[in-house]
Amino acid sequence: MRLVSAGRAKKQNLVKDSIGICMQGQLSEIDIRSILQLIELGQRTGELFVEAYVSGPVSVSDCSLRLLSSQSWFVFFLNGKIIYAAADKDSNLFRLRDYMRYYKKDDVGDLIEAPSISSINAPEYGYLWAMLENHYLTPAQGRTIIGNMVHETLFDLLSLHQGSFIFEVGPALAPQLTTLEIRSLVTKIMHQMQEWMQFNPHIQSPNQCPVITNHTQLSSKMSKNNYKIIRTWADGKSSMRQIARYLNGDVLTLAKVLYPYVKAGWVQLVYPSDGEPTGGKAEWPHQSARIPRIVCIDDGLAICKAVEDILQQQGYDVATISDPIKALSLVFQLKPDLILCDIAMPELDGYEICAMLRRSTLFRQTPIVMLTGLDGFIDRVKARMVGATDYLTKPFGAGELLTILEIYLGSGPTEAPKLSASVGQSDAVESSWKREIGSIEAAP
Repeated sequence: MRLVSAGRAKKQNLVKDSIGICMQGQLSEIDIRSILQLIELGQRTGELFVEAYVSGPVSVSDCSLRLLSSQSWFVFFLNGKIIYAAADKDSNLFRLRDYMRYYKKDDVGDLIEAPSISSINAPEYGYLWAMLENHYLTPAQGRTIIGNMVHETLFDLLSLHQGSFIFEVGPALAPQLTTLEIRSLVTKIMHQMQEWMQFNPHIQSPNQCPVITNHTQLSSKMSKNNYKIIRTWADGKSSMRQIARYLNGDVLTLAKVLYPYVKAGWVQLVYPSDGEPTGGKAEWPHQSARIPRIVCIDDGLAICKAVEDILQQQGYDVATISDPIKALSLVFQLKPDLILCDIAMPELDGYEICAMLRRSTLFRQTPIVMLTGLDGFIDRVKARMVGATDYLTKPFGAGELLTILEIYLGSGPTEAPKLSASVGQSDAVESSWKREIGSIEAAP
């Protein structure tokens, strides 16, 4: 069984005749709902990529940086129905681990190797199939998880009004566990979005984290079961969306439960302060305790020397390769933890190198950051479609380079890998959540 994604069997080129782009444009001209309707009416098979606009550079660790993965999403289709959907950030598997908590299986990812079935833009889907094949999940549980993943992804996508999109016609993501009808799903989500807007300004985002500020008042007004749920997870680190995943509920129902108490000031909602995924620190793909090894592939000797100087000063193990033809064999020998790869190189460009590396299971999870003087939407999509993890525009400074490494490898060679927090607190509250899910308390 092999997991494949649209247009992967041949070299990726964003040319209509070569990869079958059916639609592309701006969300200011056509909204996501209309795009989904067109895909459904045309019974299209392929992949939708959406990138939201970011107003200016993103600030990470006080460094100005343009991130490829700032806001982007993928939706996969088969004959006008949805197979799977994810945000770019979901490739780190935190979302899947959140869903696995409900089934008491959030630790099983540590017991399986990187799945042999994989996709450039859907590693989470590959891991889910690995769990099915290893009998950690039943097919019914897998379908429930995929349905919830699609639902929360579309909830975010349907709220977008600015951005760019490309729909690429091609082979379906395979194998398929389920397909979802677009019309009924979108209708349900649009209704939920209207309900969500009524919570504004007290509740603004599913990514806000609840914190109890008045236990006495809250315990006296909230049902015993719901108070137990909120007390367990309202730690200022787990978002409302994560809590809903842990309990196999939906975030709208959770928001309805919390709303009167947020309005009364007994529960406060905060955003994660450090930008890291909450509810755990480590991914399933195991990170090594040794000094991270970085490989830089660039035919420009000045760039190679600059990268080498910056990273060696920070204690990284760094190797530079200026000959793209020799790059592949050397990368397989070096086995780096992160690869920096120039796009515009003679004989073999960065897109080709990235695509070839992604075909190997050895580098399926390795972060690959493209280096380029280009900064257009099409260039970013080309990088994404061959499996690039991120995108760094030349010229860049030491701060920008080190921030990219911090995002994907941690704070630096001197810091040991962070371990995920122990879990298992949900046992006492899951059944009560299911009983309480239809009964929302009156306002205090």
